[in-house]
Amino acid sequence: MTTSSAGAQARLLLLVAVLFLSYLCVAIPLPVVPVQVTDGLGLGNLQAGLAVGIAFLATILTRGPAGRISDRAGAKIAVARGLALYAAGALVSLLAGLTSLAPITAFAVLIAGRLLVGLGESLVGVGVVAWGIGITGPARAGRVLALVGAAIYGALGLGGPLGLLLMEHAGFMGAMAVAALLPCLGLIAVAAMPGVAPHPDAARPSFLSVMGQIWRHGLIVCLQGIGFAAIGAFFVLLFLNRGWAHAGLGLAAFGAGFVLVRILFGHLPDRLGGLPVATASLAVEAAGQVLIWAAPMPELALAGAFLTGLGCSMVFPAMGREVVHLVPPHLRGTALGGFSAFQDLAYGLTGPLAGLLADRAGYGPVFLIGGCAAGAGVLIALWLRRARHRTVAA
Repeated sequence: MTTSSAGAQARLLLLVAVLFLSYLCVAIPLPVVPVQVTDGLGLGNLQAGLAVGIAFLATILTRGPAGRISDRAGAKIAVARGLALYAAGALVSLLAGLTSLAPITAFAVLIAGRLLVGLGESLVGVGVVAWGIGITGPARAGRVLALVGAAIYGALGLGGPLGLLLMEHAGFMGAMAVAALLPCLGLIAVAAMPGVAPHPDAARPSFLSVMGQIWRHGLIVCLQGIGFAAIGAFFVLLFLNRGWAHAGLGLAAFGAGFVLVRILFGHLPDRLGGLPVATASLAVEAAGQVLIWAAPMPELALAGAFLTGLGCSMVFPAMGREVVHLVPPHLRGTALGGFSAFQDLAYGLTGPLAGLLADRAGYGPVFLIGGCAAGAGVLIALWLRRARHRTVAA
């Protein structure tokens, strides 16, 4: 490894470490917010799902602008703005724990905080990926996306039990205070890191034109994301409803499987191509979701969460690698922003829609829907592979 490549790798790893630390601001509230809404505020599953999903919906609506900021102003600026919004969102969410507020008022405050977190995620997610690919070059895009995902889902795996632990010992407001502190530490760390050159003057087609090139790959990621969103919003409530212990281990099991695959097999999309990797991964995810749905005991449900993590792990970097190679460098942030929005769409819609389903049919069927969605992703990936083979043959 040359000195320059070693330096680039060191900067990438530092950036990934910052992402891991700051993303705990997103991860800590995931199991905490539904419990606060249902137990603390006395509201229903629909409101609990909405409080989780609204952040992801905000992210969907701002992925395009975030990508343009990253392309034109620079990825470092996008990341810094996103980290500041993370901290602001956690602080506003903290206010929802004030006992002097009426439940509906506290819920409205919580929604405002979650929206700010969603805006921050839009900027941080696009900015970190564009920054990482700018550091290493597009030939290693799959590896960059794998490391970024390992940081995100590692944080999600740690943030689940950490959030519940903080809530138990420091209450909802204490958990949100810790969530607000972590992105501030990330801001300090990125301040001294060199950015990558933006492309302020390059000609740009419309956002819809870019989306027309990538929407099929994004749809696969959307279908994959439903399984994770189901675990994030309803795994804890499933365990509490059935009287099972260790509810906080669901996200930890998911995160363990996710990170294990990213560490051991993060190079596979660059080596084998994105579509074959995504096809196998989605099949594993489908099996994990069905296992949670059918589980008669908590151990099998946790095994299903672990399998879901194994399956979800490589879908985003596999499809992201395909997207990076479909567009020129000056559109990379915009394309990745639009691509990421499909995953956010899954996260944003699954919470409230699955909440409605849980109110009528219980929590188990939520995970059956996640398994069916992953199975549909397998079919689309196989169709894209067949279409590519026909194009090459022609």
